Amino acid sequence: MPYFAYTGRSASGDLVRGVGEGVSSSAVADQLSAAGIIPLDITPSTAPRSEAGGGLSRSAGPLSSVLPGRRVPHEEVLLFCRQLHTLLKSGVPILRGLAGLQESTRNPVFADVLRDLRESLESGRELSTSMQRHPRVFNPFFIAMVRVGETTGQLENVFLRMFHHLEFEREIRGQVATALRYPIIVMVFIGAAIGIVNLFVIPQFAKVYANFNTELPLLTRVLIGFSNFTVSYWWVMLALLAAAVLGTRWWLSTAGGRLCWDRWKLRIPIAGKIILKATLARFARSFALSGQSGVQITLGLRTVAPTVDNKYIESKIEQMRIGVERGESVLRTASAAGVFTPVVLQMIAVGEESGAIDELMEEISGLYQREVEYELKTLGSQVEPILIVALGALVLLLALGVFLPIWDLGRAALGKGGG
Repeated sequence: MPYFAYTGRSASGDLVRGVGEGVSSSAVADQLSAAGIIPLDITPSTAPRSEAGGGLSRSAGPLSSVLPGRRVPHEEVLLFCRQLHTLLKSGVPILRGLAGLQESTRNPVFADVLRDLRESLESGRELSTSMQRHPRVFNPFFIAMVRVGETTGQLENVFLRMFHHLEFEREIRGQVATALRYPIIVMVFIGAAIGIVNLFVIPQFAKVYANFNTELPLLTRVLIGFSNFTVSYWWVMLALLAAAVLGTRWWLSTAGGRLCWDRWKLRIPIAGKIILKATLARFARSFALSGQSGVQITLGLRTVAPTVDNKYIESKIEQMRIGVERGESVLRTASAAGVFTPVVLQMIAVGEESGAIDELMEEISGLYQREVEYELKTLGSQVEPILIVALGALVLLLALGVFLPIWDLGRAALGKGGG
């Protein structure tokens, strides 16, 4: 997301400057207002620099990260939610709880985050405002849920819900990774086999064929030509491969490239539908959690959109939010998004009419999760025939290319002997 430099005044009247990240300047203004800061000026900017490089100081504002570029493992945040829920439920003050968690954590980066949260709370800031200093650790949805817990006095329940939510996300991501691992491994081995055959096997047969003094079949000539090119210009092929990888990474780092890739990968045969259902399961679960915590629909859609980890689906959720802000129903905006199945749309309609859309969205997340689990169980039976056919075709081409000249030479020798 783009960065915006802001100037504002805190509740005490102090001037506050910093750099915030948001989809637009209005989104950053909303974050400032929620943090108790009156925005005076917001202009486009670049990412905040680290303190070592002379960038923003730690007091520059609540939206400035004190740990730029350093990430915390998902499991650390998951465990943090569970432990903090237990401490708060037991009546332990939050400052004491954060101090204990800081001493017990084994991750030095997360220990620095907890230390900064504790120091920020001691200076008078709210927990949600303190968490905004670490956007790489706590996403906007997490911060919005914490803010709701602070407002309603149910902070310990919010952390329990976030624990279950993060556990659900980890399970979904793990299932998708498991689904893609088998096809990727098979394709890598097929590519390695092709490389070995071209570099070592075919050149040996080419030396034998050179003594035949006869025209070789077309398929054999193609295989030998490709093998000779690989042996002579392997460095060119490696350079082109490296350039393609670097070019793809650069393209994916752009907004347009990431959007195109996220839209295209949903159309990959077999794997695409699994990724789509897993993404929609995360969205439905996040939206249900925001509704159960008392977050308004429009704010819930805004905070949930970046958490789906898919720019194409994120754009569809943003379209839903804009439609709801215009006064349209959730059902109409969901239908216009074009990513939900008719069954899910029917459940959204029932939830909207009954006023229990958060409960129905949780049911939708469970429905998508069960479908993902079923797709994973049947993935092997769907992928194996395709891989077997591809491998069989490859072996057939190599066998024909290698043995056709020998077969033709043997047939010619038998014809001469019979004559």
